[in-house]
Amino acid sequence: MTRFQLEHVIRAAAASANVREIVVIGSQAILGSFPHPPERLQQSMDADVYPKDRPDLSIVIDGAIGELSIFHSTFGYYAHGVGEETAVLPSGWEGRLVRVENENTFGAIGWCLEPHDLAVSKLIAGRDKDFDFVGVMVDAKIVSAAVIQERLKGPLPIHFSCNEHRDGLKGCRKQAPSVLND
Repeated sequence: MTRFQLEHVIRAAAASANVREIVVIGSQAILGSFPHPPERLQQSMDADVYPKDRPDLSIVIDGAIGELSIFHSTFGYYAHGVGEETAVLPSGWEGRLVRVENENTFGAIGWCLEPHDLAVSKLIAGRDKDFDFVGVMVDAKIVSAAVIQERLKGPLPIHFSCNEHRDGLKGCRKQAPSVLND
């Protein structure tokens, strides 16, 4: 996905849910801070999003512009409406969101995860593709390993109770040192 495509998704997601602000929490949130990141960080053709003040409306986004929708077949990319609990994020992440608003968003505002918060979320998810994603971020000097390690030490949100996430954190602690070598 490109930055232009992400802006289109933000605009369409906001319109479909009849809201102004959309949070982008998946891998394509990198496009908020780095409009032209390395290609390996742009592989996903979906953006994980939810309405900032009405996360319950993410299902509307998924139905209107989600996978296998007319939007997806027309443009080749789509929005994945997710819940705000989808990603486990470090303390204070809301205050570090990166604003995306321009003529292409038509008045809608996208709030993308700050790259270090995105990296923490990926490491906690603990999948091989997430470790690879963070490795590319570190290699490209998009993120600092020291900042990621510091945020991993901080408190995790109260909803961090899902076994899938706990297993991811165990994997994160095992593999993070190799991914985060400076």
